[in-house]
Amino acid sequence: MDDRDWLILHTLFNEKSITKAGQVLFIAQPTLTKRLKQIETEFGVKIVNRGVKGVQFTPEGEYLAKRAEELLSTFREIREEIDNFNHYVAGTLRIGVSNFISKYKLPGWLKLFKEQYPDVECQIETGYSKHISTIAYTQDIHIGIIRGDYNWPGEKVLLFEEELCVASSEKIDLNDLPALPRIDYQTDLLYKHIADNWWAERFSQPSLIGITVDRGDTCKEMVLNGLGYAILPSLFFSKQDAVFKIPLATLDGAPITQKTWMVYHKEAEELNVVKAFVEFIKQMDTENE
Repeated sequence: MDDRDWLILHTLFNEKSITKAGQVLFIAQPTLTKRLKQIETEFGVKIVNRGVKGVQFTPEGEYLAKRAEELLSTFREIREEIDNFNHYVAGTLRIGVSNFISKYKLPGWLKLFKEQYPDVECQIETGYSKHISTIAYTQDIHIGIIRGDYNWPGEKVLLFEEELCVASSEKIDLNDLPALPRIDYQTDLLYKHIADNWWAERFSQPSLIGITVDRGDTCKEMVLNGLGYAILPSLFFSKQDAVFKIPLATLDGAPITQKTWMVYHKEAEELNVVKAFVEFIKQMDTENE
């Protein structure tokens, strides 16, 4: 078996579907099925059973899939260390970013970074900040960029701080909010707690949720189309957006903000590619001050 075979087992175990695994790996389903049978023949065991609910791994297959994850991690570390023997910056950089950052910030950063370091391959994982913090801690990624003050035991660099605001397509009064339709969206629990605490300080009744969506940028479009107000980070909106914004503040007048951090383990900087990206982002942060 080669590392491609181990990748097949790992992907199939995660996807639980030959069709989906083939799509992820860009392998035709008949080719993937044939290769899986060859792996079964090589080890002399049945690896999966196929049914109406997809593939089910046998005990032997589950063991091989878990070992596949370990071996793929080892292969990846070997490649990174070999790349690191050279003094130039090359290799694979694994970054995890919050959904907001992946759309509004990361593309511009990567464009400039790749111009400086064209031999770097970037693998990006997106998700809620809690998830990104977790996979950064377990070192499934080199660097995480998260929003909110999550506990972090390693290196932590503040990238920027933004206001939270009530946003509407027309001018509104904060005192009228309980009677106005609100657009809500799924987001990180830390951000939700900030907004909920602000509301609880000011109002005794719950907000009037008229629409619930799954993403912040969808929520923004609802606001711009006059379907209600929303509580959103100010960076969702550009100067060209026709929106009325009221910054959130505590009852004593202190602004309510959200911070965005770059997090990583100190030892990750031993890799040239990680060190280069950390220094690049720090430099970007300095230039924006």
